[in-house]
Amino acid sequence: MRIAVLDETKAGEPRVAVTPDTIGKLKALGAEIAIEKGAGAGADIPDAAFEAAGASIGTAAATLKGAHILLSVRRPSADVAGKLAKGALVIGMLDPYSDAEGMKALAEKGVTAFSMELMPRITRAQVMDVLSSQANLAGYRAVIDASSIFGRAFPMMMTAAGTVPAAKAFIMGAGVAGLQAIATARRLGAVVTATDVRPAAKEQVASLGAKFIAVEDEEFKAAETAAGYAKPMSAEYQAKQAALVAEHIAKQDIVITTALIPGRPAPRLVSAAMVAAMKPGSVIIDLAVERGGNVEGAEAGEIVTTANGVKIVGYTNVPGRLAPTASSLYARNLLAFLETLVDKKEKKLAVNFEDELVKATCLSRDGALVHPIYAPKA
Repeated sequence: MRIAVLDETKAGEPRVAVTPDTIGKLKALGAEIAIEKGAGAGADIPDAAFEAAGASIGTAAATLKGAHILLSVRRPSADVAGKLAKGALVIGMLDPYSDAEGMKALAEKGVTAFSMELMPRITRAQVMDVLSSQANLAGYRAVIDASSIFGRAFPMMMTAAGTVPAAKAFIMGAGVAGLQAIATARRLGAVVTATDVRPAAKEQVASLGAKFIAVEDEEFKAAETAAGYAKPMSAEYQAKQAALVAEHIAKQDIVITTALIPGRPAPRLVSAAMVAAMKPGSVIIDLAVERGGNVEGAEAGEIVTTANGVKIVGYTNVPGRLAPTASSLYARNLLAFLETLVDKKEKKLAVNFEDELVKATCLSRDGALVHPIYAPKA
């Protein structure tokens, strides 16, 4: 069982799919690990550390030769998949909802592809939940970035020269990223408020010491799916919530938006009028900018300064801004999933396509797309 890991830094992805810590555990499953030279550079892992853990280092071609499994961070190209044997496994964050044609091209190469983003949110799969592990870091990093760009102190400071007021931070979306943002902003001393359309979020927000802001009507009480995600809200509710948010946001120094709905463009939460009402020097971090953005005027990869002096930050791949930590958690997510695909006694691949985790994450098999998200729409 040969596992390949390629260098994704060349495509602008600093994270890597294995770490020295997970290599030993993969070898215990019966695997040999081949890693492309420089694959860990973006995560501060030198080739020597991989070699010391028992991996071999080589060119991309040598790494892929004879591989049964390709572990990746991002979706590999169809050309890369074409260098793998038919039936080889590709496991990574494959971005299943975008570029269906690109995913079809990958499938046609004959690989069996698993998308880690589709891991079901059940107890058994918690250790494999890449969305949570990466979003947690994104929420933390968003606050650190905001504090750096803000240019003022976060905590209240009482000095001989007078009192410095605490910064006011508003977190929009109290999922994994939002809750970590709340906790981090609180640790830095900000006065924190938060909003979410899911009723369960109110108690979670309060438990972290923040104040919950939302229109709590009947629609709000039923605004969560069985999987724990937010439901799309009606236009009427959105209008009421927007009015409440507009009044609140004008008083904030920091706004962090985190709202994403799987398979849909990011919902628009902050309008240009709301931004225009904020104070000069305020900072907005849009963590959904890669899916269209929660904030009007946000630009992917850019910091936009508005006419009234508000900075709208659209950093992409925010977990990758903490590449060593993000790689460490992601590699453990992959290891946990791979353990379910291996016969530990025989030390060989034994994929059970009836397993609920496999059914939920398998995108392609035998040259075709097989996941329900690619079924023709009625």
